[in-house]
Amino acid sequence: MMPAEPTRVAVLFGGDSPEREVSLSSGRALCSALEVAGFLVEPLEADSPRRMLEMTGRSEADVFFIALHGSWGEDGRLQAALDLMGKVFTGSGATACALAMDKRASKALFAAAGVPTPRAVCLFSGDRASGEAEGKAADALKRWGRIVIKPSGCGSTVGVTIVSSPAEVEEALSLAFSFDSAVLVEEYIPGREITVTVWEERGETSLLPVIQIEPRQGFYDYQAKYTPGQTEYLCPAPLAPVERESVGGAAVAAHRSLGCRVFSRVDMRLTEEGHPYVLEVNTVPGMTATSLVPKSAAAMGWGFDELARRIVRSSMELRSAGTGPLTRR
Repeated sequence: MMPAEPTRVAVLFGGDSPEREVSLSSGRALCSALEVAGFLVEPLEADSPRRMLEMTGRSEADVFFIALHGSWGEDGRLQAALDLMGKVFTGSGATACALAMDKRASKALFAAAGVPTPRAVCLFSGDRASGEAEGKAADALKRWGRIVIKPSGCGSTVGVTIVSSPAEVEEALSLAFSFDSAVLVEEYIPGREITVTVWEERGETSLLPVIQIEPRQGFYDYQAKYTPGQTEYLCPAPLAPVERESVGGAAVAAHRSLGCRVFSRVDMRLTEEGHPYVLEVNTVPGMTATSLVPKSAAAMGWGFDELARRIVRSSMELRSAGTGPLTRR
């Protein structure tokens, strides 16, 4: 009897978003890890949706590992195209990815599901053109004391500013609007920054160890995320049992409210009183040497190759069971 051929995995990475460099790092790291895990790996790097679809259409891979961060790789468009082509791919489907990428839509679903999230107002390019954006942001600052201004559809803390005074509003809005036509003005929640990986495997939902994030200076911005040594990570986070329970409950509720599948990373703030506030859900989280999901997996005793193998296998099992990534709970 001939031995079964190794599973063929195509890794999709690159893109043309502000997170391209992160995607390149994630893709290269995953290619190496998947080879160690025993898969036949096909790297597919492209800088445009058309080129990526041409490459995936020709590929005979058994599963497509999505490592494209931002814009069309993470907002559901690529997932929808792959699903229409009948391709098996990793992680959540098009609907969940689109909802997670749109912070305004995410917040609406969080609220409907009873998931605690900071108060926010959304501004659009029309508000900017009419001159009303500055006034609305200033009103939010007056009401909440401190605010976060960020693009509605970007990740990796791209275009994010923490604003403490009216003099900072204009510059923060200009930065955020340079990345997106919709901008979120969000209440700043004092406390600890934590992140939780929600994990689905063989029909069970669990949590990987919680990480507490402590930047050495400033806040957890792009530089702090991707520059080794700029941030300290405590994993597992030093949480009291009641905090661990509330954090876990909020993370799973947020994951399910968007219809996420296989795995997601839920970012939140934890107040001094132990109340979690969900900031966002990441359906295609980073997979670089400094990324958070691999750190949580390592605390479980999983090497990077084991983490990648589990994501591939769980995604394939999900589709073969007839509950593909486009299915929402």
